[in-house]
Amino acid sequence: MIDFRSDTVTVPTPAMREAMAAAEVGDDVYGEDPTVNALERRAAEMVGMEASLFVSSGTQGNLLALLTHCGRGDEYIAGQRAHCYRSEAGGAAALGGIQPQPLDFAPDGTLPLDAVRAAIKPGDDFHYARSRLLCLENTQGGRVLPLDYLAEAETLARDLGLARHLDGARLFNAAVALGVEASRITRHFDTVSVCLSKGLGAPAGTMLCGPRGFVDEARRLRKMVGGAMRQIGILAAAGLHVLEHHVERLAGDHANAERLGEGFEGIEELGFDGREVHTNMVFVDMDERWRDELREHFRSSGILISSRNPVRFVTHLDIDEAGIDEAVARCKAFFARNR
Repeated sequence: MIDFRSDTVTVPTPAMREAMAAAEVGDDVYGEDPTVNALERRAAEMVGMEASLFVSSGTQGNLLALLTHCGRGDEYIAGQRAHCYRSEAGGAAALGGIQPQPLDFAPDGTLPLDAVRAAIKPGDDFHYARSRLLCLENTQGGRVLPLDYLAEAETLARDLGLARHLDGARLFNAAVALGVEASRITRHFDTVSVCLSKGLGAPAGTMLCGPRGFVDEARRLRKMVGGAMRQIGILAAAGLHVLEHHVERLAGDHANAERLGEGFEGIEELGFDGREVHTNMVFVDMDERWRDELREHFRSSGILISSRNPVRFVTHLDIDEAGIDEAVARCKAFFARNR
């Protein structure tokens, strides 16, 4: 099966399974799992933060960040389609009493800074929630946020008294695309969550990174929401493995996405512009006449695609060049049959 639905569908590599099987473990609630401790040190080092916390998922990482940065009646600013606003079951509002202020993304995935400034509530007026936090996402829809934009966003947030959190679910995709260390991106933020199970390919886990005091408070909140685990070094070993061995290989996923985009450019019915491929995602806005039929055509050929529109094709470590070429060939055959 060639699965383009997400980069979360990968399975552990043989080397990753060996690392997991050999992991030294202890009780992480007591801080005694040596593999978890090693992972938390390594993740913090890679993103240039003082400390980090191993949590179960990107959703939990963002939730803990919001709960730690904000109190009840506070507000965070994020994009309308940001994962921390749109795709995390309203956790910040339901569990923390934290109000979201969603804004429209610009076409390049940035939040317009003029709109951010305009969204800030008067701090001395008790009619309003208190604006506390700016949340950005990198990558956003596969697009990489420019470094100069991040610097401008940091300056604005400081001027407005906002803390800064980065949903860096695919942070390393952004870093590889820019040709910089991840810390070059995260230096503009107070905290960052980094998913281990998306492009990097671990079976589970996210790292929430920031100042030590912040991480200590997030650890307390992790216990509160049921996220404290015991001999979790087995999963942490997979996280260590991907941080050491799966970052540079993301360039191959980006190249495969470009290859897929180039193939789609040759299909007249798609009207696809290959310049819209930025990292490991290809978005194709398909006519409703053939979207469902094409998905079934792909499924019958052992290829899975998302049901959303635009259709999102995501490349990852379980898809090679042959899989890309197979998908393009099957797509061409579909449209040739329906002309």
